[in-house]
Amino acid sequence: MQLTHYGHACVLVDTGAARLLFDPGAFSSGFTGLQGLDAILVTHQHVDHVDADALRTLLRANPDAALVTDGQTAGQLDGIDARTAAPGDVLALGGAEVTVVGSGDHAQIHPDIPLVANNGYLVDGALLHPGDAYVPPGVDELATLLLPTGAPWLKVSEAVDYLRSVAPRTVVPIHEGTLADPALHHRFVDQLKPDATTFLVPDRETAVDV
Repeated sequence: MQLTHYGHACVLVDTGAARLLFDPGAFSSGFTGLQGLDAILVTHQHVDHVDADALRTLLRANPDAALVTDGQTAGQLDGIDARTAAPGDVLALGGAEVTVVGSGDHAQIHPDIPLVANNGYLVDGALLHPGDAYVPPGVDELATLLLPTGAPWLKVSEAVDYLRSVAPRTVVPIHEGTLADPALHHRFVDQLKPDATTFLVPDRETAVDV
């Protein structure tokens, strides 16, 4: 399996049987020229996870790609048809099996801010993009975790505790677009991760094996 990080929450996953693009949002770049996508998956409605104009460009270049979102996000994508999914659904996308995981809710930013829907996506039981929530993937052994490391809803201790609870073989930090110095947060995660977990920070827009 290969992944390419386009900044923040946007990641291309190539399983060898399917090409899946996650969260093409406004904090990411370099992804709009991608072709040969089997699916585009959006975890939730926030602009750093879905940019409608960029999404239209992607769909024109990939007319056969499925667009998968939660129901709330689908209702906000004016003129864009999306397949809605919720935790518990299992989707066949290209040659990949994607299980929708999580509680269905975004992590709480503040009690006065209403929660929005959030989907986590587990690819072939091996790679997890959790969106904006720290929820268990529902598997005993996870190969790769895409770990949000900076956001209004999290602090480093929570990222470390979630990483330790999941204990993947490899962790790739994402969701760094809100941080002035992502490397500072990355150092804490690297120092405090489980001993058996490999910490991997790919160069932006460069495919790496996981």
